[in-house]
Amino acid sequence: MEPQKLRVKLGELASTSISGNDISSSCLYVSALAVLHAGQYAWISLLIVGVVLFLFRKIYGEVVGALPMNGGAYNALLNTTSKGMASLAASLTLLSYMATAVISANEAMKYLYTMAPQLPVILATIVLLAIFMGLVIIGIGESSKVAIAIFIFHLTSLIILSTFAGIYIFNHGWDVFASNHALPVKHGRLTLALFFGFSAAMLGISGFESSANFVEEQKKGVFPKTLRNMWAVVTFFNPLIAFLALAVLPITAIEVNKDALLSVMGSEVGGSWLSVLVSVDAVLVLSGAVLTSFVGVSGLVERITLDRILPPFLLKRNKKGSTYRIAIFFFILCVSILLITEGDLEALAGVYTIAFLSVMALFGIGNILLKVRRKHLPRPERSGWLSLLVAIMAVITALAGNIILNPDYLAVFMEYFIPTIAVVLVMLNRTALLKLLLRLIRYFLDPINRFLLKSYKSINNTINKINDQEFVYFTKKDDIASLNKVLLYIRNNEHTRKLKIVSVFPEGEQATSNFISDLDVLDREYPEIKVEYIQLHGEFTPKLIKKLSTEWGIPINFMFIGSPSDRFPYPLQELGGVRLII
Repeated sequence: MEPQKLRVKLGELASTSISGNDISSSCLYVSALAVLHAGQYAWISLLIVGVVLFLFRKIYGEVVGALPMNGGAYNALLNTTSKGMASLAASLTLLSYMATAVISANEAMKYLYTMAPQLPVILATIVLLAIFMGLVIIGIGESSKVAIAIFIFHLTSLIILSTFAGIYIFNHGWDVFASNHALPVKHGRLTLALFFGFSAAMLGISGFESSANFVEEQKKGVFPKTLRNMWAVVTFFNPLIAFLALAVLPITAIEVNKDALLSVMGSEVGGSWLSVLVSVDAVLVLSGAVLTSFVGVSGLVERITLDRILPPFLLKRNKKGSTYRIAIFFFILCVSILLITEGDLEALAGVYTIAFLSVMALFGIGNILLKVRRKHLPRPERSGWLSLLVAIMAVITALAGNIILNPDYLAVFMEYFIPTIAVVLVMLNRTALLKLLLRLIRYFLDPINRFLLKSYKSINNTINKINDQEFVYFTKKDDIASLNKVLLYIRNNEHTRKLKIVSVFPEGEQATSNFISDLDVLDREYPEIKVEYIQLHGEFTPKLIKKLSTEWGIPINFMFIGSPSDRFPYPLQELGGVRLII
């Protein structure tokens, strides 16, 4: 049965803080990255990133508004295309979260190391990951309080740094900025400088997708506010920090100190105390990005596990309502990656870059499919076609630019991506693989070898148990063509041999005899699926769905409907997780 949902619902500040710590931590490194590739025009590249992110506000708002369930790009593609395509998005998102958690935790401890040189960085990184695993296990409400404190401190530190940099420029003039502006343009041409600067600067919006992965834990109406707030923070601070850095420090100094640019800026404009403040802020906000990864991955993995892509034992909850096994396994994964790389995480940055930008592009593609295949589905806002296509092309351009800048990143990415997608593909095709194993056992079976015979029976029982999961499709009209599409989808995407087709009629109405005859024909066309047709009288409501789910023992996420029109009286989120398949 479907596990109990978390009772805590997060408000605007808490939700913004959890997502915002990840995206706003980018100011610690993205300004220097942009300067490396765009030089004196870095702040313009960062402003362009802000424009692209503005377009994505509408894209995310439309998709998640129409499909307000955890899962982000996975959820968008699951309800508009095949389960395999959705699983690709899920795999990329998991890689992105894994890389974010490990890199952020390790960089936070490296900043702390500058203040405490005796610190064992690897061990401290593991401890930090364990702390945030514990916070998520305790409960999302408690962990959000930590996120809020970190987020407020971070914004305060940025305001103080920017203010002192402004005072410094007022007292010392614009000589440094003029000197930097007089230098030759990076890559020899302004367009190339802006292109590569933009590509590198797109890392500054990593984390924007996080809010969509725990939208079910947010209060109604909070999600679009988190998108607005994250966009405002990065569009204001990232270009501003780059502009101020170019007015305070020579480009050569920025390049040399790229790993601790803000700390060096603080020392230059305010003295050692400001440098220490910025370093403390870096430790905290990078730690907050680790928390974002744990919260986001918990929402995503819970969703894909409910859809039987990952083993169901991950859904076990503690008394706080947290899926603690997901947090534990994510912690183990992060620690193993940290130990394998021995703290040299530059390669993981490539995984992070490609995975994150690919997820953004897939989310845009999900929006296109939503417009085409679910055009009647109600949604609070809509993105325009032109802005949608421009946003997708911008992300693809940034992805290409990063691969050109760091071609080795693609090879490293594939080293992580192939095992991840392989695990997902095994789960998606496990009945076919078990049947293959069954044939092999049958072929080599020795009549006197009871062990093999027992294995044969056990695997056969496992296949039967998987296929015994029953599914439900609610149909509102006598449309045999649509039902044919439903059966095709279920045959190609789900492991089952049973389907209930349910019609809910007003009192006194019933299905036509022609429709029932057509259903018999359809049943014979799909002999591998046993079709049962049920007619009910009453009204199709969320209450009816929950009642049938309880009576039949079928989780709501194994119940399907066609895309409802704007006249449908209930928001999709009130249906409890019913999926759209046509």
